[in-house]
Amino acid sequence: MSRAKETQQVTDAVEQALSFAKAAGAEAAATASIDDGQTVACRMQELETLEFHRSQQLSISVYQNQCKGSASTSDLSKGAIQEAVNAALQIARFTSEDKCTGLADASLMATEIEDMDLYHPAEHSAEAAIATVLECEKTAMDFDDKIDNSEGASYTSSAGTGAYANTHGFISAKSGTSFSLSCCVISKDDAGMQRDYWYSSERKIDQLDSAERIGKKAAERAIRRLSPQKLSTREAPVLFSADIAKTLVGHIFSALSGRAIYQEASFLLDQVGKSLLPDGIDIWEEPHLKQGHNSSSCDREGVATSQSKIIEDGKIARYLLSSYSARRLGLETTANAGGTRNVRLTHGEKNLDEMLHSMGTGLLATELIGSSVNIVNGDYSRGVSGFWVENGEIAFPVEELTVAGNLKDIYAGLVEIGGDLDQRGNFHTGSWLLDKLTIAGG
Repeated sequence: MSRAKETQQVTDAVEQALSFAKAAGAEAAATASIDDGQTVACRMQELETLEFHRSQQLSISVYQNQCKGSASTSDLSKGAIQEAVNAALQIARFTSEDKCTGLADASLMATEIEDMDLYHPAEHSAEAAIATVLECEKTAMDFDDKIDNSEGASYTSSAGTGAYANTHGFISAKSGTSFSLSCCVISKDDAGMQRDYWYSSERKIDQLDSAERIGKKAAERAIRRLSPQKLSTREAPVLFSADIAKTLVGHIFSALSGRAIYQEASFLLDQVGKSLLPDGIDIWEEPHLKQGHNSSSCDREGVATSQSKIIEDGKIARYLLSSYSARRLGLETTANAGGTRNVRLTHGEKNLDEMLHSMGTGLLATELIGSSVNIVNGDYSRGVSGFWVENGEIAFPVEELTVAGNLKDIYAGLVEIGGDLDQRGNFHTGSWLLDKLTIAGG
């Protein structure tokens, strides 16, 4: 089906759903989507997975007398949509009244739906995809005799079209594509085995890293982890590599989410305007970023998005609110229904090697294991592996460590953010150098 026909189909579906809801005297919001995709995976040069999928779905939420009911269906026929709306209406009859529920204010709806250049379909046959994953894994396996085993290589592609509409008269539709390629291999020496991986993810297939580069990177990462040592317990600087530094950004957003704030279950409660990060650090959204992983002119309620700071000069600028959480707090939505969009951070220009020299002696953390992060009080403890660094140079790999502290202290102790940006996904950040954490060893 062509993109134009898919757009028409999902648009017709949400309009039908709203028509049925309005006929019953309800306000409503509806989303509909159609997605196509392909997954190919191999292991030890044998094809393990070849899947094609096509899915469609409609979800409807109705609001009557400040009561909400929701239902969904994978059938976009008129009869199925009517049944879904009826089910939502029936559910609303049994839910409790909530004065904060309902559509976002009509005055906040996006008035211009910008083309974010998200849709780049590509002809990539099953044969070509199979050849790509086989080449990726073979490159890794052939890289060094120490690469002893493989967890495989995989390629995924998807193309989808979605529409959102509500009874304010707002409607938007957009299409997008995504492509990813990954490889994970296992290295071995006399001390044992280690695994590591690498991947690439893009909106356009021709922007993916090559199969050769991904395979080589996965092999290099697996080999450098061989013969790890253990450390005694100590306090030391820690450098989070860019790919795991994203988790530190994520903890900020979890604590600033409207739900955590109105439930009074956040260590950042009542902290707007107060310092969290060092002076000079900004964190902001760029929802209109061309080809961004999470770009959109509106949030999931139709509220217009815009570039907006969340942290400004180290201080918390705002919470992350949907219309519901905003009403619970007596505030206005920040257009974050559905989350944040293309988050960026102030950063320096140093690459990873230069960041290691800045640290001098300490821990380079490259993998986090398990999770014990308490967003209510900020207590932080994560299993970690990586490398011990001395005089700005990697000395040896380490494992079976735990790093611990309190998130407020961790953020206050940020020394600098590197220029080695990892822009895969929604958070775009470089490595984070922290002045000190407790490192519990064996």
